[in-house]
Amino acid sequence: MENLETIMTMAKGLIIEYGINLIEAVIALVVGLWVVNMLVKQVGKVMVKREVDPSLIPFLKSVLNISLKAALVISIAGMVGIEMTSFVAILGAAGLAVGLALQGTLQNFAGGVMILLFKPFKVGDVIEAAGYVGGVKEIQIFNTILSTPDNKVIIIPNGNLANSSMVNFSTMETRRVDFSFGIDYGDDFEQAKSAIMELVNADSRILKDPEPFARVGELGDSSVNITVRLWVNSADYWDVHFDMIEKVKSTFDAKGISFPYPQMDVHQDK
Repeated sequence: MENLETIMTMAKGLIIEYGINLIEAVIALVVGLWVVNMLVKQVGKVMVKREVDPSLIPFLKSVLNISLKAALVISIAGMVGIEMTSFVAILGAAGLAVGLALQGTLQNFAGGVMILLFKPFKVGDVIEAAGYVGGVKEIQIFNTILSTPDNKVIIIPNGNLANSSMVNFSTMETRRVDFSFGIDYGDDFEQAKSAIMELVNADSRILKDPEPFARVGELGDSSVNITVRLWVNSADYWDVHFDMIEKVKSTFDAKGISFPYPQMDVHQDK
């Protein structure tokens, strides 16, 4: 009986001593998480007001959020009574194991840092990467989010973007629009060129410098192909592309200039 009473007394003492610490730790954890979330939101608002690069804001918020929560967990562990030296040693060992298991994730984090440092693209740019073309919506800590022209959301790991080829369509202010219009061998190619240049000169979106180019580029199997190269502002690229094709078709039809069909002459011996 004495042993049982001693055990009960010790148990009550432990419950009182560590139970109070545990309750305090839980309260501190809940309050701490709320404070961290509020702080991250406020920092995000401040960065927006200070006109920080939109590409950096989600990344910096993610890093701040993870760092503050890690510091909170370490503080809570100290409140419970865990020795910090031992706790840090355990965290280091666990971190090494997790790091080995998550090499790809760490590569994506490093890729995100490289993207933000060297800025091969930014939020709002249109890029082609990993077989997709889309506008950059967000650069996160591990991934980059693209929005495609048909409104799909593409998530690409930053490691892939940092270590592979990527085309940025938004870096330069101007772009060249290339066309190849085929006409029949019996048509007057000078007339066709003149008709194309009339359309070019009438379109104010087409830049005069560099000078528009229209020449016979190829004598194909069934057509004379006229190569046309025009320079426009990047924002006008697709409008000029489609408008020019439609206008050339209508103009050629009106002038009697034909677009030949592929054909083959077959000679049979009698």
